[in-house]
Amino acid sequence: MALTPGTLINNRYYILSILGQGGMGYVYQAEDTVLKVHVAVKENLFLSEEYSRQFEREAQILAGLRHGTLPHVSDFFLIPGQGQYLIMNYIEGEDLRERIERLGTVPVEDVIRIGIAICDALNYLHTRKESILHRDIKPGNIKITPEGGLVLVDFGLAKIMHGNQATTDGARAMTPGYSPPEQYGTARTDPRSDIYALGATLYAALTGIIPEDGLDRATGKSRLTPVRQIKPDISQIIAGVIEKSLEIDPENRFQSALDFQQALMSAGDVSNLLLEGVKIAPPPPNDIENQRPQPLWDANSPIKPVNDFPIRNPQIPVNKKKTGITPVRILLALTVIIAAGLIFLPKFPNLPSIFSYLSETSTLSPDTMGLIAKTPSQVYTYTLSAPSSTPVVSKPVNAITPNITPSVSVTEAAPVVLPTITATPAGGGTGQYAFVSDRTGSYQIWMVGADGNGQQQLTNMKEGACQPAWNPDGMKLAFISPCKERNYELYPGSKIYYIDLADSSLTPQTLPVSSEEGDFDPAWSPDGNRMAFSSLRIGTAHVFVYNFADETLQEISDTRYADIHPAWNPLGTQLAVSRKIIYGHIFILSDKGYTQYQLSPNGNVEDYWPVWSRDGKTIMYSRNTQLPSFPFLVRMNEEDHGTGIETRIPPLAEQSSYPVAGAVYSQDGEWILFESWPDGRNHDIFMMTKEGGSITRLTTDPGSDFDPAWR
Repeated sequence: MALTPGTLINNRYYILSILGQGGMGYVYQAEDTVLKVHVAVKENLFLSEEYSRQFEREAQILAGLRHGTLPHVSDFFLIPGQGQYLIMNYIEGEDLRERIERLGTVPVEDVIRIGIAICDALNYLHTRKESILHRDIKPGNIKITPEGGLVLVDFGLAKIMHGNQATTDGARAMTPGYSPPEQYGTARTDPRSDIYALGATLYAALTGIIPEDGLDRATGKSRLTPVRQIKPDISQIIAGVIEKSLEIDPENRFQSALDFQQALMSAGDVSNLLLEGVKIAPPPPNDIENQRPQPLWDANSPIKPVNDFPIRNPQIPVNKKKTGITPVRILLALTVIIAAGLIFLPKFPNLPSIFSYLSETSTLSPDTMGLIAKTPSQVYTYTLSAPSSTPVVSKPVNAITPNITPSVSVTEAAPVVLPTITATPAGGGTGQYAFVSDRTGSYQIWMVGADGNGQQQLTNMKEGACQPAWNPDGMKLAFISPCKERNYELYPGSKIYYIDLADSSLTPQTLPVSSEEGDFDPAWSPDGNRMAFSSLRIGTAHVFVYNFADETLQEISDTRYADIHPAWNPLGTQLAVSRKIIYGHIFILSDKGYTQYQLSPNGNVEDYWPVWSRDGKTIMYSRNTQLPSFPFLVRMNEEDHGTGIETRIPPLAEQSSYPVAGAVYSQDGEWILFESWPDGRNHDIFMMTKEGGSITRLTTDPGSDFDPAWR
């Protein structure tokens, strides 16, 4: 369990916020109450002999380092029965991954300087009496300080070389695109492995694209795209240096960090650069200020826990940073759009809706890419407007009271005769599902029995409706409107409504905390008391949870990235989301707003629509690969996160030509509903067993049918 802000550990370190999560625990920002400085606290909650030894080794490695481009450990201790803790200097600023996402590409001069500085740190590590390998160099592990300084961080995978023999201690992990092929187990790692990873990092910074995976290249599945093919303005000399560092055979790479550094200095014509204190352009001041938490306690007052996060008024606009589109990205986007149109006319969901959204807004803004920094989880309390004859119930003094009117003007739904409830083929559930169709000229919600009988229209919203979601007892159905076109990521300007099937009029009601910017992806909690949804109210898509009982709204996304498609686990304690960093991958969050871990592995793919199994042990999701492929279904055991072990549904050997999108389990967990378009055009609802067998087409209307939701 994560430490909460306000916790004092070891009678010295006061936890301020959660910075992130590693493989063995969380990383926090804290205040050293003795020295009055901010520090980073890294924890290990797995106290087995191997994990404890690995974590202690990291502390020992860092404690012995004295280099300006490396972090420094100041303390290490064990709290019995709780965890190990490593205290190091806290580094403000942004990491290189964030800079790449903010700028698209990094200026050549800065890339050269980054390479020179990190080579200097690697030379220091590799030439120590017992050589130290970092083994996890990537953009996210290079920090850029407010002054433009550079620091190589995260030594969780580092290992010590005794002479020419590497120790067998330490975890082995791979980051696709950045890890050399030998790190996958094809050979032993050595200093040249760090050279490959740094070369991949500089390649990504120069081009804005992650290089092809080393193992795929080693096995002939792909080839490295030359730097100048992506960025023709890069000099051949600089491109050649980067590509040499990325050679598959270590013998063909630079043989030392010093060789790599000298080649970079020569290529960049910076041979007179002083190695100590190499700097690049600092992060924008706003980014630094957003990282600095407000004081949570008075140093002269007794220390006490902090019970609540600061409350922020959602009506106050958030400062947004300008981000430009590079010519290469425009060309790539246009190529993808044209190819998709030729192959899968007219509706091809492999294209993220972000492209259509960009075409309307004409600029690549933080609203669509999720680049707005945020503070920790916030709780908003709303006072709802009531009819004049009903007194308004007072809320706490610090409550936010926007002028929200639950009722809106909508076109009432036509009278509905509910279908007869039948059993699913395996005998569980109710045998009914809702879906979206434009068969009447606009997108509306329909309901039908699993046997195809009793098909009825449930909504008649003037501007369309989609994304149906049932509450646990199957008597309330949430949806969003407007829904004028099928999107797969964002619905700007939409609101969440719900209808009660116990009310014969089926009058839509709005979710009381609707925003003008757009709310979508409704998901009822297993007990029906809360609703998770995605919202653009802070400028980027983040997941919020509304509590119907106390009328509070909590933002649970905990990064600057876009989170969409929330899905509850059966206990209501966690949500799976699709997080858009460079590509979309599945992350698991707690229902209180802490990121716990990344589930689906990294790669040049998009993972969408996570759904938990009924026992909470597995999560399935749709995956989009590069063109001309189509989305297929993947399942992963929750306990296998971090391993990359996934199962395709159906198995790869039996894979059909059926695209699979928006898949959901039946209530008994034995069947899966999904959207598909085998002919490349007509979208319909299909059903198959949980293992991918007995695929059956359930709808055949010429209209577009999608968004299935089993009642």
